[in-house]
Amino acid sequence: MITLRPANERGHARHGWLESWHSFSFAGYHDPRHVHWGPLRVINEDRVQPGQGFGTHGHRDMEIISYVIDGALGHQDSMGNGASIVPGEVQRMSAGRGVTHSEYNHERDRVTHFLQIWIVPKFTGIPPSYEQKAFPESEKRGRLRLVASPDGADGSVTIHQDGRLYAGLFDSDEAAELALAPGRLGYVHVVKGAAVVNGRELVAGDALLYADEEAVRIERGSGAELLVFDLPAQ
Repeated sequence: MITLRPANERGHARHGWLESWHSFSFAGYHDPRHVHWGPLRVINEDRVQPGQGFGTHGHRDMEIISYVIDGALGHQDSMGNGASIVPGEVQRMSAGRGVTHSEYNHERDRVTHFLQIWIVPKFTGIPPSYEQKAFPESEKRGRLRLVASPDGADGSVTIHQDGRLYAGLFDSDEAAELALAPGRLGYVHVVKGAAVVNGRELVAGDALLYADEEAVRIERGSGAELLVFDLPAQ
């Protein structure tokens, strides 16, 4: 079964300094049909105005991945990490038994556009930790590049869950396929551009949810950037 989640059916919030689209129930947006997909709990597409951001706040027992689309995202946390995350990089923060952090757009005249992804961990109460890695465009061109995994395979960031996240860039005749093992869930999110995924024409913000399917198939991209999740059923 493959279910389409159109971009314009997501939750939407405007807070002046922040515009956010919620793929799953979050904050003031609740849809009982879209609370999670396996351990995938949050995909928020956020646009943060210049000089604005999320003040210091806390998390626990969550794997948090930041994926910047445009601009830069400044990060500070209680573990002593300070960084600027830019397109092509993946940041993973395991909140574990508790961490505080802040996220800001320090640019003066440029909006920061990014995805914040939450994955429920397999274990709770672990020590908090942080990781940030760059994945060159050449490694994602016309293929699905592993960027997060439970064992850090192929240089990916490590998440504390039996899930894998891939990123890919596709144009014209470039194509890729990701097999899904029996009992696994799949989730595709179009970051930007457009592509045909399992025969469906998708545009930025659209998603497909997979259950009892053999593979994710991507083709006929037009400036397309996609994230593909391979997840355990929960």
